[in-house]
Amino acid sequence: MTRRLLPRDRLVALPPGPLGLSTSEVLARRQLYGRNEILKAAGSHWKELAGDTARDPMIWFLVATGALYALLGQRLEAVTLLIAIAPLVGMDLFLHQRTRASTEGLSGRLAVQATVERDGRTAAIPAVEVVPGDLAIVTAGEWFPADGLIVSGEGLQVDESTLTGEAYPVRKSPLQGSAAEAADLPIDAQHLGAAGTRLLTGRAVLRVVLTGPETLYGEIARSATLGAHARTPLQVAIGRLVTILLLLAGLFCGVLALVRVRQGYGWGDALLSAITLAVAALPEEFPVVFTFFLGVGVYRLAHQQALVRRAVSVENIGRVTCICTDKTGTITEGTLRLCRLQPATGVPDDRLLQLAALASRREHGDLLDAAILSSARSRGIGPGAVATIGLFPFTEARRRETAIVRLPDGTRMAVTKGSLEAILALCRETQTDQESWTRRLEASAAECRKVIACAWKPMPGPAETEGGPEADLAEPDGEFRFAGLLEFEDPVRAGVREAIDQCRVGGIHPIMVTGDHPATALAVARSVGLGGPAPRVVTGEEIEPLLAAGAGVDFRSVDVVARAAPAQKLLLVRALQRAGEIVAVTGDGVNDVPALQAADVGIAMGERGTRSAREVASIVLLDDNFRTIVGAIGEGRQLFLNLQLSFMYLLMIHIPLVLTAALVPVAGYPLLYLPIHLVWLELIIHPTALLVFQALPDAQGLVPRRTGRAHFFSTREWVVLGLVGGVTTAFVLAGYARSLHGGGGVEHARAMALAVLALWSAFLTALLSRLRTGVARTITAMTILGTVALIQIPALARALRVQPLHRDDWLLASLGALAATLLVRTFGLGARRRS
Repeated sequence: MTRRLLPRDRLVALPPGPLGLSTSEVLARRQLYGRNEILKAAGSHWKELAGDTARDPMIWFLVATGALYALLGQRLEAVTLLIAIAPLVGMDLFLHQRTRASTEGLSGRLAVQATVERDGRTAAIPAVEVVPGDLAIVTAGEWFPADGLIVSGEGLQVDESTLTGEAYPVRKSPLQGSAAEAADLPIDAQHLGAAGTRLLTGRAVLRVVLTGPETLYGEIARSATLGAHARTPLQVAIGRLVTILLLLAGLFCGVLALVRVRQGYGWGDALLSAITLAVAALPEEFPVVFTFFLGVGVYRLAHQQALVRRAVSVENIGRVTCICTDKTGTITEGTLRLCRLQPATGVPDDRLLQLAALASRREHGDLLDAAILSSARSRGIGPGAVATIGLFPFTEARRRETAIVRLPDGTRMAVTKGSLEAILALCRETQTDQESWTRRLEASAAECRKVIACAWKPMPGPAETEGGPEADLAEPDGEFRFAGLLEFEDPVRAGVREAIDQCRVGGIHPIMVTGDHPATALAVARSVGLGGPAPRVVTGEEIEPLLAAGAGVDFRSVDVVARAAPAQKLLLVRALQRAGEIVAVTGDGVNDVPALQAADVGIAMGERGTRSAREVASIVLLDDNFRTIVGAIGEGRQLFLNLQLSFMYLLMIHIPLVLTAALVPVAGYPLLYLPIHLVWLELIIHPTALLVFQALPDAQGLVPRRTGRAHFFSTREWVVLGLVGGVTTAFVLAGYARSLHGGGGVEHARAMALAVLALWSAFLTALLSRLRTGVARTITAMTILGTVALIQIPALARALRVQPLHRDDWLLASLGALAATLLVRTFGLGARRRS
């Protein structure tokens, strides 16, 4: 739970004594602090969706481009662009639905009604009307309506799993002394009750201190609904690229229109020239390709047991440089099996197991209790006529669980199990014996085993107690007899070691964050190769002061954080981000929501995660396996590399297309491309960009990538792109001029230019894809064969207003396209992305 102190000014303002508030005090406090609305009611869903959609510039760009195509009579292109809007709106709709579902899941843990003392009498009111200073009465099974001090109650046990993730009930006791003395208490102290937690036993009287968004649950709820609409770096980079291309296209169109008018062609020709150039220059493929690639990424990740909650997370996960991962259930299988008994002298194995079983809960127990009871049943060891008459659950402070049982003969016995340190503190073991048991524990922990100790103590029976057998059910705190150790193992998941190795190669630093003993955590880290032969292990208590103070910590040298609390996990995530890391975090409880939300990529556990954790996370693992996380990162990186290849192809095709479409009419020649020619070229460009590169197979292992700000190309790559585009433009213009001045006419010249561009597209596709897929081979062959057919078949050539070419024309067109392709290969453009 988040470590947070109660504000002293609020405590001083609490009314003294055991009385509730008057009506006038309630009104004054409501005016000052507001209503107890921990979660704000959702507004109009469709109105919010429409507003967000209207603010998306990509939507308006696609609408405007589609309208332009429609005005030119190119209905197919217009319909295609309008269809491309659907995934963008769909993602916004899904995001809104996810946010609402998350809010509903969080609301399910809040009190609806509250019982308070007001004006000298008890009243039932809506929980939203509770104010600081109210005296609230909470009975077993009810949720606390706000954060406050427990001032009265006996035998109180609270379920705080919503905030802490711990399955064990937590014991609470009333505050002794004045409220002002609680100013130095953390919000999870034993005298405090918190909104979102439920009273299991007893009757508590709570003096409310914090309400609404000031409660700890309110802070968690806000973090679950903030930042959902943040744009990823890749989206920003695409927006920047599209903006630059739009500005250049607008500039070219304006200049071309003015030049055509000055050349005496008239405003009609000038407008047609400008519109034709605009259609060629508008970069509508970039957002369409991006949306399509994200959809493919979602599909491919689903096949790897990773459910993507938001499509852009496919891109974001590829940038991850650090993974803060749970141990249990992610690196290990999340199951416990009793593998060894180490009884004390004179204690048989079955006796040790029986004692541990008596201290285990048969209903709502954790994995450890289940493993003990299962092993006991397999050996035929049962409780018999033994009755549990008192239970003192495990807490982090006590680190033990104690049961008081009545035996068949009527006598009573206390049985306790827990950490070795806690159990030895209750026993009369000699210093030598304690050191011996500690060495045994360390040896077992070194073998990745979880170890607990067990002890028992006879208690006064009915005949020895004046008040009867249940008169003194206080938990015994000494004089126990040590029974021995029980060892459990949680097997490491298959493939985790290989995934850790891939992280090392891919430049990703995994950090295991666990609540386990440091020795156990170290053993697990060694078994999977985390941190190499000597992993560095720190405890949550050791690292928390450094994280809170913002001191410089070499996080790349930290491999394991043991004995970690949820609040320390959040501090670790934020510190890693300040150090420049792109952080992925795994989590499964409401207490993990802040860390999941703060992380660059939040990954929830699908098998054991709570609804709130799943809803706020970017990705949900269906198998809770660390190997799946690494596979998802690999898919994200491969997606980025494939997207870069697609954009590289688009730019190297569009540069000569746009430049020749502008330069030929500027030079005073007839238009090079008619609308039908642009449709022809787009029918080549669109399938190639969409289908060829997204289908490229994954590289072997985790692809290394540069960190820092997301961008498509380095400065060198931009220079090479410009150079290649310029050279290709020269080849297209040379072929056009040769045919035009050689007596072939404008239709022959257009055929020559189109042949160079089409062959350039085919050769470039083959180079960038290496023809590794059937799609790449098919589209390359269809581009070449289709171009030859459209130009050489007379009927088709007349329809396209071109003339068939001669053999020497085809040879020159092929040589020009091949020369540009060899230039790309010489500079190694795209080679890193294909390796």
